Amino acid sequence: MLILALLAAVAIVGWREYQRLLREEPQLFPWTPLDLNDPVGSFTDDKLAALTTDAPRCRALLEAAGTGDVPAPAMAADTPQCGYQDGIRLGAGDGSRLDYGVSITACPVAAALALWERDILQPAAARHLGSAVVRVRTLGSYSCRRLYGRADGAWSEHATANAIDISGFDLADGRTLTLSGNWDGTPGEAAFLREVRDGACTLFRTTLSPDYNAAHADHLHFDMASGRPAGWSICR
Repeated sequence: MLILALLAAVAIVGWREYQRLLREEPQLFPWTPLDLNDPVGSFTDDKLAALTTDAPRCRALLEAAGTGDVPAPAMAADTPQCGYQDGIRLGAGDGSRLDYGVSITACPVAAALALWERDILQPAAARHLGSAVVRVRTLGSYSCRRLYGRADGAWSEHATANAIDISGFDLADGRTLTLSGNWDGTPGEAAFLREVRDGACTLFRTTLSPDYNAAHADHLHFDMASGRPAGWSICR
């Protein structure tokens, strides 16, 4: 009886701890719904990837997080592999989104960027550079083309705005860092750029950097490619 009582007590304590974690740290569990106001957890990337088939929920999450993003008109294309229905113009409304210029991405990319900015980009800038990022410089998102602009082969995630290429960052103190000019710059600059790359690997399905190949020497490529097993991503 004593053993049964002890087991029952352990079970009660364990259940209460589980309930507490569900309330206070839902990002720790794969079955809890995504909330962009929660910290990044081990299953956040899978939850973000699932938004590729649920555009209304994705837009609702961005609105609830107050990112200032605005739905963009659908883009139709003569080529069936191109265009998008769930485009988001980054930071076009009132909110906390950084300046991305005129950038439209698929909604899951916008959602992943919101977490990347808050939990990875800005902390890394403060730690390594002593300043905040005020603008993200991009080389674009939507482009109706195949991988590397080839005449044949697989289509790029850019063909559906499901990717964004980032070339540099403007800081509050007036400095500008670029991937081409600062990837191998001062220790602080190099550490910052690698940390924002490594952090993106925990959120996006594909993260490519100057360490990958010459075609990415001047930018970071982030995308939310679908069709990959849970927990599987490319990080180079």
